[in-house]
Parts: sequence; C-alpha cells; structure tokens
Amino acid sequence: MKKIIFMGTPEYAAKILQTLHNADDIDVVAVYTQPDKPVGRKRVMTAPPVKVLAEQHNIALYQPQRLRDEQTITQLHAISCDFIIVAAYGQILPQDILDHAPCINLHASILPQYRGASPIQQSLLHGDTKSGVTAMLMDEGLDTGAILKISEVSIADDEMAASLFDKLTQCASQLTLEVLRTFHELHPVPQDDNEATYCKKITKADGEVSFDDAKELYNHYRAYTPWPGVFLSSGLKLKAMQLHESASTHHAGEILEVRKEYAIIGCKQGSVKLLRVQPSSKKELSIYDYINGKRLRIEDTLT
Repeated sequence: MKKIIFMGTPEYAAKILQTLHNADDIDVVAVYTQPDKPVGRKRVMTAPPVKVLAEQHNIALYQPQRLRDEQTITQLHAISCDFIIVAAYGQILPQDILDHAPCINLHASILPQYRGASPIQQSLLHGDTKSGVTAMLMDEGLDTGAILKISEVSIADDEMAASLFDKLTQCASQLTLEVLRTFHELHPVPQDDNEATYCKKITKADGEVSFDDAKELYNHYRAYTPWPGVFLSSGLKLKAMQLHESASTHHAGEILEVRKEYAIIGCKQGSVKLLRVQPSSKKELSIYDYINGKRLRIEDTLT
C-alpha cells in the first residue's frame, strides 16, 4: 500500500484524487489545496473542488496560504508518505517539501511545451493536433523537472476546451496510477530547456477578439469557451460559431450571408459561421435576430 500526500485545487485535480482514492493499493493520507476564495458578483466564499472531495471521503485536509511557511513545512514533515502527487495545485513547492518524498506533478501538456498555468487553452489557441499529460519528477522550477512518462491524446479540428479538458483529465488519472505502480522501473529524462514554451494565467481581457483571421478567431473561441468567452471591443459576445473557411479575403466583420440558423461573417482572412451572440448586459439570441434587430444588411459590418 503506497501512502500519498495529494496537492491540487481545480476539477482536473479532483478527478485525479478520486482515481487515487478508488485504487486498492493507494492510501491518500492527506490533501493540500488552496484556501477558499470569493466567487462571482456576490463574492460568495467557495471551496475548491479538491477540498469538497477530500471532505466527502474524510481525508485529512490542509489549506495553507503559503507552502513556504515554517509551520506548514513542519506540519507536512510529520505526515509519513511514499510520494507527493501534485496536479494544478497553484503554488511552487519549496525544496523542504521536495525533500520529504518524491514529488510527482501531472501537467496537462507535452513538456517542455506549455509550461505554466493554461496549457489546455494554449493547445487550442495554437491549433495543435495533439496534446497530452506529462508525469514529471518535480524540482523548484516552474514545470522544469525531469520527465517520468508522457501520455498523448489527439485534438479534433472542432475540439472545445471542455472536451479536451475531459480527455486530459482521464489521461492524467490513469497515468498517475501507472507511474506510481512502476515508479522504480522508470528513468527520469531531463527536459530540454531550449525547446520550452510558457503560458500565463488567463484573464478576462484575453477574450477580446477581432475579425482579422478566421482560423485564429475560431481557435480563440475553442480555447476560451466558456470562460472568459470571446467578445468584440464593442462588448458583443460571440456565443456560438464554426470555422467556415480560411482562404478568402474580406473587410473585417463584413456580413456575407444571412440565414435563419446562422450568418457568414467575413474576416480579413477567411470567414466564420456565427450562430449566436449576446449584446452587452442583454440576453443571448440568434445572430439572425440580432442582425434583424440592428437592421443590418449584406455587406454591412457586424459591430
């Protein structure tokens, strides 16, 4: 029976924790997650998904503000374990914790590509055809540790963030078990830092788009739905769309065709099939109703 300290915060981590809890040969002796945070307009204090799951299973739970605090390190050192599993925890582990037991991170990219906070979205933004999960032996850097094992998944042309998230979560859950069960047979391979790329934490402002390049616009829609969503500088949210084609040239935002179900909107390069929109501070509606309500016509610009 392998004793595990688990560190993670969002839904991705919670599903990995559930897999570990279900395994007969794994004993999750403690869980570390980020403190509760205010969420939404009403700023309601909300527990992270990992906390909710740990409490459901009566697993010892810790929510330190900073892992580097002396009290937190002393407390963790008092917990006997064989491994520390880390998945989207949200803090870099100090050396004092890395020395306590082998620390294995499950990062949702094929490292050294997309180190950092938003690897799933980055894969979609770049139009990648594959992604994966890397099991990594952690060091003090940001996703820089030696690679234990990589498991890959394919990305469909119309893959959305939610479905890719589900694929990678399933992948990470199985990979975690494989690595724990074969750890002493694995040979860590150092990453090539010269090939490393990084991705930052996503903000609301990242959702602003334009009708410059249809393929780029569609990839932003795939990556940023449901949050932060994609919207024009006017505040109009583009709620549902498809890539129509990527070769033609038009005026940015030019209305090319209007049907009951959709409208074709031109970009400087290519065009998109827009189905639903949401004006600022108003309800979502079909693009057909929006265009009619604004009394727009073919060759007018959607704003």
